[in-house]
Amino acid sequence: MEILSMLRLRLSLKQRYCLLLCFIVGSILAYQFTRNRVDVGRMSRVEGLRANSSQFTLERKPFRILGGSIHYFRVPRAYWEDRLLKMKACGLNTLTTYVPWNLHEPERGVFHFEDQLDLVAYLRLAASLGLWVILRPGPYICAEWDLGGLPSWLLRDKNMKLRTTYPGFTDAVDSFFNHLIEKVVPLQYSKGGPIIAVQVENEYGSYAKDEEYMPFIKEAVLSRGISELLLTSDNKEGLKRGGVKGALETINFQKLNPNDIKYLDVIQPHKPKMVMEYWSGWFDLWGDLHHVYTAEAQPLPELPSHQERRAYQPVVIQQHLSLWVSLPFTDKPLKSERPVNMENLPVNNNNGQSYGYTLYETTISSKGTLNSKNNIRDRALVFVDKHFLGVLDYKTQELALPDGKGKRTLSLLVENCGRVNYGKTLDEQRKGLVGDIELNKLPLHDFIIRSLDMKPGFVNRLESSSHWMSVRQRPSFPAFFQATLYVNSFPKDTFIKLPGWSKGVVFINGKNLGRYWSIGPQQTLYVPGPLLHRGDNQVMVFEEQETDGKILFSSSPDYGMTVDVQ
Repeated sequence: MEILSMLRLRLSLKQRYCLLLCFIVGSILAYQFTRNRVDVGRMSRVEGLRANSSQFTLERKPFRILGGSIHYFRVPRAYWEDRLLKMKACGLNTLTTYVPWNLHEPERGVFHFEDQLDLVAYLRLAASLGLWVILRPGPYICAEWDLGGLPSWLLRDKNMKLRTTYPGFTDAVDSFFNHLIEKVVPLQYSKGGPIIAVQVENEYGSYAKDEEYMPFIKEAVLSRGISELLLTSDNKEGLKRGGVKGALETINFQKLNPNDIKYLDVIQPHKPKMVMEYWSGWFDLWGDLHHVYTAEAQPLPELPSHQERRAYQPVVIQQHLSLWVSLPFTDKPLKSERPVNMENLPVNNNNGQSYGYTLYETTISSKGTLNSKNNIRDRALVFVDKHFLGVLDYKTQELALPDGKGKRTLSLLVENCGRVNYGKTLDEQRKGLVGDIELNKLPLHDFIIRSLDMKPGFVNRLESSSHWMSVRQRPSFPAFFQATLYVNSFPKDTFIKLPGWSKGVVFINGKNLGRYWSIGPQQTLYVPGPLLHRGDNQVMVFEEQETDGKILFSSSPDYGMTVDVQ
């Protein structure tokens, strides 16, 4: 009896072990099966979003889209949920977001879909909060984004024709979509996900250089598994040439005009009338006023908790490093008989330079008139033997160079001020020196060219340099400046203010925060709390011309003097 009991006990333990093992394996299989499936509500999935009459339907019931745009790549990941909850609190039920190709593929064949660029995580988060999604994957997105989201390495091809069926462009689109679309296909409504519609390209009617292009993009998404409702998006004029068969046309505008809606109904009768973009703001230009819209507020649901801000105590610059001393920390310079534009420099694994500054240096032996021939994109600080002489840009194209003894070094620090995001000049957005520079009507030759894109690797190398100088020594501009911000509690959002500085770039803990310029209108830079940590935080500033040695912090932004958008 005792032996029988022991056998039963052993069998029982073995059975429990097997059951536990089966449970674990089953759980793993279930996770693998459901990892790409997202539960948005408890409704059954029979028929997705349809536009077969004058009203949208979802599951064959009338459905009204109340959408808003929040771009994951513009918001710190730690704040995604906060921003989506605020959007939902506005009474909206649908999230629209672009996908920036130039961030996801910064170098040809190198793809990033993690951390801040984890699109799948963002869409799953939206689903978990009960939001539907309209995905706008481009490849062109406009979005007030550099080159409309197209990677600058496309411009290395001197014959490139962006947003056309030029093979050099379509091959690159195919490669990008091969990586992108497979990630979002499982998140479609028909597969249990939040995506109820997908936009084909963006505002192509305002470009419209190739009638075969929109059908190509449509097929590019369909052939990779997109099966939800397709949309296009254009302003009124663009509607004439921006649509594609099989996609619902939607309209964009700044102000509601009933005639625009009527026009949409005329060209697309018996279909839902949808405004894809109803602009609630406008962009600013350096040296201009801050553009605002007057807000007519409707009663809103209770808002989520307000994100606390803090005005940290001012910090004082501790040390500085001249640009000229920092040059050994850049990539290997290029020697070239003639100027080479940013995008065609042999840097970043031969993908060229996308952003920042490029330094062009050559030898001169006479005084005279320096003429840019309008080949500077976009703004150049001019130096002779490291002495600042002036600025060349699209307004000022000539500069007098003084006499001097023997051979001297002419340096042009050229800044890429940003590529246009909209219009028919996308193919012309190469930066740096895009042609010859003349001295006394003769082209200059034999350049040494250095890329100063100020990526994290460069900034980190600078921080470890032993050449930083004490503030007791007068700085030589342009220069990098370092200070330490001490945070003694959980970091809060703040705004950097630099009233005693001229123009440059700010880095927080190695992260490029953005540009500042005293001409405004914007006078502050937003510092998200997640970029800071308890204890010492490294603040580095690249300043072109002047500083008072202090960095201020504010609990509120200063956008400058305002003007109503007309």
